[in-house]
Amino acid sequence: MYQLEEETEADWWEVEALYDLCFAPGRTALSSYRLRDGVPTVAALCGVLRDADNILAAAIRYWPVEVAEQDVLLLGPVAVHPTRQGEGLGGLLITESLAEARKLGWERVLLVGDAPYYGRFGFRKLPDVVMPPPTNPDRVLGLELVAGGWKGVAGPVVKARR
Repeated sequence: MYQLEEETEADWWEVEALYDLCFAPGRTALSSYRLRDGVPTVAALCGVLRDADNILAAAIRYWPVEVAEQDVLLLGPVAVHPTRQGEGLGGLLITESLAEARKLGWERVLLVGDAPYYGRFGFRKLPDVVMPPPTNPDRVLGLELVAGGWKGVAGPVVKARR
């Protein structure tokens, strides 16, 4: 049994430790981190999953970015503790947070990730959206939360200005 809750300030360093455990050293040097630097998360969409003993099992974060002066959600990172992988927790976090993003009025989501994994949630390659280098363009994926959400939204991804 897991409890899904919005990430709090008290969770921050524990979540960071989970990301350090799950991702390669130097993760903060990736282009997506440059877009996040100095920008607050979209707190209402950042979640943690804890087990019955209050142990952190998984976490997800979202950040605002812009493409063609349009607001875009940047999904990531999402991580599941290695001892909890294979239980569907990452999928649960993604599904629940995307549903909440729709309720909050977001129109589109962007991520850098593996198409085979994220494709099952509806993410598709965005050939006209350019992440800062070095980013493999085949890993730039997007999802429309409303019909036509990505229509006409193309170009470089930049830090959110607001």
